[in-house]
Amino acid sequence: MPGKIAQDHQRFRQIVKGRIRRDLRRFLSRGELIGREGKRLVSIPVHDIDIPTFRYGDNAGGVGMGEGDEGDSVGQQQGSAGDNSGGEQQGQHICEVDVSLEELADILAEELELPRIQPKGAHHITSQKDKYSGIRPTGPESLRHFKRTYREALRRQLAMGDYDPDNPVVIPIRGDLRYRSWKEVKSPQSNAVIIYMMDVSGSMGGEQKELVRLEAFWIDTWLRRNYDGIESRYVVHDVAAKEVDKETFFSVREDGGTRISSALNCCKQILDDSYNPDDWNIYLFHFSDGDNSSEADNRLCAKMLDDILLPACNMFGYCQVASAYGSGNFINVLHEAFPKGRPAKPSRWQDEGPVLITSRVNGRDDIMDSLRTFFTPGL
Repeated sequence: MPGKIAQDHQRFRQIVKGRIRRDLRRFLSRGELIGREGKRLVSIPVHDIDIPTFRYGDNAGGVGMGEGDEGDSVGQQQGSAGDNSGGEQQGQHICEVDVSLEELADILAEELELPRIQPKGAHHITSQKDKYSGIRPTGPESLRHFKRTYREALRRQLAMGDYDPDNPVVIPIRGDLRYRSWKEVKSPQSNAVIIYMMDVSGSMGGEQKELVRLEAFWIDTWLRRNYDGIESRYVVHDVAAKEVDKETFFSVREDGGTRISSALNCCKQILDDSYNPDDWNIYLFHFSDGDNSSEADNRLCAKMLDDILLPACNMFGYCQVASAYGSGNFINVLHEAFPKGRPAKPSRWQDEGPVLITSRVNGRDDIMDSLRTFFTPGL
């Protein structure tokens, strides 16, 4: 019976994954991904899946007891009369299913056909693993050490004079049982840091920030699936830039002009202070409506990217969100300055693929395509 239950549960999980994969674009575009982030779980609303349960009740007077056709409702019809009556349309059942972030990332990868990222560097971030390192007298039966248990029983019988060489029967008692013990060991893993930069000037409204929030969630989910440990940093800017926490990043609203070079300078300072490119996998993402203060600042941004940031990072992703007030020109500046998406002097560990990748998000339906653009090269 336990095996049958496990099979049914596994089949249910496969059905849930199929529904999530089928409706993945809808989750992104309509914001139906419920951001109830727990330790490693999020709650996903899945339509038309009912968790199997026993239902009790009296069906007297229903279709099963008299006339009726297939598809007719069973029991009393509610709301059939009166101005305050309920609706007559069949309800749509929604089941909220807890899914781990790892499962979400795998579903995203399968849907977008994303390749696995090949990290560089290691050493600082560690993961904890269980290593069997000793023997103890208590533990679960699955970890019983039969050889050591037999040895303890044999030793006890020899000490008590109960061992008969002509009839070498050794029967362990409870005090003879020995179990494998374990300890948590830390193993070095690849380092990774994501620095999110966002324009918060007057032209970036609430809808633009919501697009950034949704895309940043999936960027974060995918990169965390590829690295055992990761750090996230957040920078906001108008004409000046500053580092903020995650909550502030997605809620702050400022006014004024835009100077994109201020964000790149702040990003450079963070890298100089904490993240050596030889040891860290660095992912930089900048979100803006493409408006910048001047052509001089555009040239300064291109120079900073070419000389400093692009050679240091695995990827620089620029996502331009549509705004009624933004010029939308900065993405063209990047295309002209980096037609192949690479700095003039790439680092020795960078492959032949593009380092600078750009995408446009005009609405929520474009988020999935933007994610595919960023990660399909498999950086």
